[in-house]
Amino acid sequence: MSAKDGGYFSRLVRKLTSDVEELDADDLSEKSEAGGARRACDCRSGEEVTVLGRLRSVELCPTSDAATLEAELFDGTEGVTLVWLGRRRIPGIEPGRTVKARGRMADRDGRKVLYNPYYELQTT
Repeated sequence: MSAKDGGYFSRLVRKLTSDVEELDADDLSEKSEAGGARRACDCRSGEEVTVLGRLRSVELCPTSDAATLEAELFDGTEGVTLVWLGRRRIPGIEPGRTVKARGRMADRDGRKVLYNPYYELQTT
């Protein structure tokens, strides 16, 4: 048996024994790196970053003066909250959509956040 065969069988066993969510997270992580983005787990506060992932949730967060639209992006390693200040809705920003976002990483209550990120909607 060659090393290549062992690699194939180990990948096959992993796919057969792993959880579906774990396999999906691995797939998202690979797509993120292939798309020229950084993994969210490697991003630090204050850095200019590009992340690529799937939107898990999108919600309008009305406050006393200005509304904000918040979306949780998951790239297979960690979640990043995307926040658009003063927006109630953005066409195409919906759960399940794949998005590439770029901006300066911030930290809010221990969570990674991009405020008013530049974004590209990705085709599947």
